[in-house]
This record gives sequence, C-alpha cells and structure tokens, in this order.
Amino acid sequence: MAKPAPPFVVGANDTLSADIAEQARHLLQPWPSVGKAGDDVRTIIRAADGILVYDETGRPLIDGPAGMWCVNVGHRRHEIADAVAEQLKNLPYVSPWYTTSGPAAELAARIATYTPGDLDHIFFSTGGSTAVETALRFVQFFNNVLGRPEKKIILSRADAYHGSTYLSGSICGKMRDKSWMDQHDDIAVFLSSPATHRKPTDMSENVFCDLLIQQLEDKIDELGADKIAAFAAEPILASGGVVVPPDGYFKRVRDVCKQHDILFIADEVVTAFGRLGHVFSCEEVFGVVPDMITFAKGVTSGYFPLGGTAISDALFARMKAAGQDDATFSHGYTYSSHPAGCAAALANLDILENENLLEHVREVGPYFQAELGKLMDLPLVANVRGVGLMACVECSLDPSANTILDSDGDLGSRIDRHCQDLGLLVRPIYNMCVMSPPLIITCKEVDELVGILRNGIVRTQDDLRSEGLWAG
Repeated sequence: MAKPAPPFVVGANDTLSADIAEQARHLLQPWPSVGKAGDDVRTIIRAADGILVYDETGRPLIDGPAGMWCVNVGHRRHEIADAVAEQLKNLPYVSPWYTTSGPAAELAARIATYTPGDLDHIFFSTGGSTAVETALRFVQFFNNVLGRPEKKIILSRADAYHGSTYLSGSICGKMRDKSWMDQHDDIAVFLSSPATHRKPTDMSENVFCDLLIQQLEDKIDELGADKIAAFAAEPILASGGVVVPPDGYFKRVRDVCKQHDILFIADEVVTAFGRLGHVFSCEEVFGVVPDMITFAKGVTSGYFPLGGTAISDALFARMKAAGQDDATFSHGYTYSSHPAGCAAALANLDILENENLLEHVREVGPYFQAELGKLMDLPLVANVRGVGLMACVECSLDPSANTILDSDGDLGSRIDRHCQDLGLLVRPIYNMCVMSPPLIITCKEVDELVGILRNGIVRTQDDLRSEGLWAG
C-alpha cells in the first residue's frame, strides 16, 4: 500500500530522538531486566494513524500487535479524541465512592446489552489487571457472604496470563515471567495448558480434550469442590502465545464447573470488543455463558485506561438470599468509572457499530489466518495458529521438537528487528511472533503484513546460517 506522509513534520526537532533517549533513562518500562534498567533502548514512536505508527524518523510501520492487543478501531480516530476532550472540558473527574456520572451509567447499561445471559452488573476499573483483580476479590467476597470462607482456590492453567496485580499475577501460568516475583502461593492451582498444537501428533483433538477435562475432574476430586472457588480462563490464551484450545473445551469446562458450584470467569481482556468478531466471544464463539467476564483493552481501543468486570444477577441473588444485607464489597479504585474513559468507550462502541467492524473481522479474519498459514513453508516456522484477528507464528531451530528449546529464546526479537526495518512492528514473545492488528485492516493490508513478516523470517534464517547457529 502507498505509505502516507507522517502526521508530523520530519526534522521539525532534530534533537527529539536524542532528547527522548536521554530522558528514557529515567523511565522504568514494563518487564525491565536488572542489567538493562536505564539502558533499555526501545523504538521511539512519534505518531500514528489508522493501522500505522511512525518512528522518530517518520518511517511508517504497520502496527502488527495493535499496541498491546488494544487499538481495535485504529489510531487517530478523532471521534474518540473529541469525545474525551469534550468530557474533560465538561466533567474531568468525579469520585465513584459517593457520586456517579452520566457516561459511566450509560456505558454500563450499553455493555449490559452485549453481555451474555444475566451478566448485567458492570464494575469499571482501570485496565485488565484491575478487572481480573476485581473478579477475584468478588469471588472471595461472594464465598464469605455465603459462609464458605474455605472455598477460595482459583483454578488456572499453564500459559495463562491474567494481569500484574498481586492476585491476578498469582493466577498467571506463564511461569517464566514469574520466576523472580512473589505471588499468593495458596490461591492458585494450575492445570496443564490446553495447547492443541503441542498435543502428540498421533492423538486426536477429541481425545486431547477428553484428557484435559479428565484432569480437571481429577483435580476437583483431589482438592474438593468445597475448596475451589472459581476457574479463570481466557477463551484464547493470548500472551501465552495465542494458545487455541480444542473444540468444545471451553463449554465442557463450564459444565464441569457448574456441576460443582465453581464459578466460571471468562477473561476477555483480549478477545472482547471485536478481536474475534463479536463484542464478547465467550457465548458467540465458544457457547459459554460465564458467571463473570473481565474486559479492558478494546473497550476504549487503548485511547484511555479503562477495564471492567461484568457480574451475573444470579450471584447477587444468592448473596441477598444469604441474609447478609450489611456485607460490603470494600473494593474500588480512585479512577473507577472515570467519566473520560467511559466517554472514550462510548465513542469506541459507536465506531464498532456504525462501521460494521464486527462483521468486517468475521470476513477478514479467515483470510488473515489463511495467509499467515502459508508461512509454514519456511523451515524456521514450527506452527501458525490463531482465531479471528489474533495469531501466532512460532519459530524453532528444530520445528520437529514440538517444544520450546532454550536456543529458540531470541528468535522473536531477531525477526522483529528485521520486520521493523521492512515496515512492520511485531510482538515478539521468546520464539514467537504475535499478530493482532487493528480491526480495520483490509485484505490488501494483510498481504503486506504477511509479506513483510515472511521477509523478516527469511532474513533471520540467513543470519542464523551465517552465524553458524542453524543448518536448516
């Protein structure tokens, strides 16, 4: 596609890049390593428009990860910027403890029209981590009100990511990310990853699903259903590498949990608001009506920090029946229900609806998956997987190994460096390249994204051969 001029003047401030690099020495960014703190050089992004971001030289880059799975309607949407600006000029902030605002009430009511079943109570927080933290604290509160203080274990899974607050981080199953961090060791019990791509090659998907469900039932028998409070699950395990469970898995887990009075939390921080072609995917794609849904990211398309937790009427009815009318859910944030964030979300929903972006994703998603699948002809590519507009290209020095090798660890970063030179931002996770572009991407733009990614992988293959690290 023709590259538009950047929405700023290149060279207007020749010292800008140097200034930012120097100032960034004081900026502690997410996931820093001790050895690089203060010297962690990252790509400087100056502006963005549509599916593109622009670095400090004005070079356009396709935003392959849509920021962090979040810029769903694309960059530089004036409708959202104007809505936030007007709200800030009218009412920049109001305390959620003893007042409320029109945007918060309107957004809660509007989201309740999209949630499945009776998930009609919406608690707004500041992002995905706090949305999950809210769900977990509500689970604890729920069982305390029902007189079951011993029912507190959360079932999670290997490869799961649920956030960076204390409770949400404690139920993450990406153990490599947690190796230096403390966590609440008593709250979480982990089941194996539902990674269909890592099952034995001679095992059918149905048998693999049966084994996962049997493991769940065995764990319930071992721990006791009276000790297990909830099962927390992403429909697609996003940051774990776009892990796609076997067909029917999500619904079967829900059925087992319901049988044992274990609450089911659908963590849709990534998959909600269009990523899979629906506002919420748990029922539309996976046939599940959970007890709670957590969301963030795409609710404002990243234009303002906002998250939320949808809770079913049935849970409130059970608490009211317990007769603990004075029990207080003593939980909240200064910026819960922030009026500007809610205004951003309302404008974002308007775009999703008015531009038929959900239908667009359902049309372009299969093409996106099919074109990425063609990268399997490259010898370094071990697996390509995904659903809708989220996908992972996994690479390995030994694609037949069916596991991640220690020597594979920097393949994603190597590929990302080449792709940036060619005009594409990649989300590198160890040996994986994760793609979740803005929902507005066209088939022609998919072709360009996949073409650049192919060239980046080919260049990486050439580097590995020249360095004597790979003979593939």
